[in-house]
Amino acid sequence: MRLTPGRDKNVGLLRRELGELLVPLTALAGISFEQGKKSGRLRLRLRDGADPLLHAAGGRLAEPHDPYRLLVEPDRYGVAEYFADEVRNALLLDQVPAGPVDAYLLPGPPVPLSVSAGDGVASFDGERVRLEWKWQAEEAKSAGGPRILPLADIVAVEWQPTVGLENGHLRFTVRAAPGEVPPKYDPNAVELWGFKRDPLMALVAAAVQARLPHPAARAALEEARTGEEPPVAAVAPGAAAPAAAPAPAAEDDHDALLRRLRELGELHRSGVLTDEEFALAKQAVLKRM
Repeated sequence: MRLTPGRDKNVGLLRRELGELLVPLTALAGISFEQGKKSGRLRLRLRDGADPLLHAAGGRLAEPHDPYRLLVEPDRYGVAEYFADEVRNALLLDQVPAGPVDAYLLPGPPVPLSVSAGDGVASFDGERVRLEWKWQAEEAKSAGGPRILPLADIVAVEWQPTVGLENGHLRFTVRAAPGEVPPKYDPNAVELWGFKRDPLMALVAAAVQARLPHPAARAALEEARTGEEPPVAAVAPGAAAPAAAPAPAAEDDHDALLRRLRELGELHRSGVLTDEEFALAKQAVLKRM
């Protein structure tokens, strides 16, 4: 599916900057068309985890900027209904599941990318994020000069738009960073004040998110880590120990662990897990065996 932004003045700045999108059919969970008095809405619903932009924005993209909510003029209602029916038929014929995916199916915005908004300038070249501060930034940020964040040190990225009196932000969660600090003082965050260019920071968030491990891979890694040693129930002093649950059959448990190894191997071969993450997860499973 090819999505091209229109030239209408109501098209948001982020949507125009994002440009043309090529969406594979396998990334779609569904489509709907709603008629209105003045205009209609064609809405595409993507599968969870398919688009790094939607993941980084957390469902907070407003309609002018959301590339998957299209405005339809009344004289195009028939075309929109026909288009929606054709997409539904294609999803049915290709038996595309509506559930989540374990790898991004869209590449995210191209790099290098640089956006100036709020109290800073965020740039990303595919390997590192550079944060430079404007004169409006708090001294807690500007005193340290430009901030360089290698991609390998970034654990997560979040874009939050301004809502009411609450400012938005673009925040990077970095390994070994101190506890969460308000974006106004956080050297790993750009504070946003609700101005025109603020939504463009979502492009930086999406470009970084596309190069981080997929959430499904992170969940598999956490499951492997937490499954290494099962939690031990606490027993109050003087109380009788609870009866032990019957142990699962060794053969069944062994088969489950072998399946987990195969799943991890597939995630590693497809590039979802890095070499380091695969080695850690594999080691945890082997210890249980």
